[in-house]
Amino acid sequence: MRNRTNRSQPQGEAIDLTPMLDVVFIMLIFFIVTASFIKLPGVDINKVYAETADPYKKVGILVAVTENNEIWIDKKRVEVTALKINLSRLYNENPKGGMVIQADNESNIEVVAKVADVATDIGIRPVAISVEQD
Repeated sequence: MRNRTNRSQPQGEAIDLTPMLDVVFIMLIFFIVTASFIKLPGVDINKVYAETADPYKKVGILVAVTENNEIWIDKKRVEVTALKINLSRLYNENPKGGMVIQADNESNIEVVAKVADVATDIGIRPVAISVEQD
C-alpha cells in the first residue's frame, strides 16, 4: 500500500519586486518632469541692501549684472546686443516663471534698467531685483 501523507509541495517563496520598481520609476519620471530647473548666472554678486523686500518664489530666469556692468546668463557673459535672443530662449523654455536680476552694488543702473526693459518687451513678468536682507 502506498504511503499517503498530506504534505503539500514546496512552492516558490520569492517576492516579486517588479510592481514596486514600476512605481518607483513612475515616481522618478514624475518628479523629473515637474521639477523646475533654475539656471544660475555664474558670477558672485554683492547685492544691494534693502530694508523692505518681499520674497519671490517663482524664479525661472536669473540674470546677473556685475560691478563692471557685464551681463551674465547661464554661466556665460552676454553682450547687450544678444540679450534679447538669450532671454527669449530662456523664456520659451519656462514661460511660467518670472525673472530675477541680481545686480551688484557697484553696477550701473542704466544696464539694470536695460535688462528689465528687454525682459518686459519679451513678455517676462514679473521682473524682480534681488537684494540683501538682514
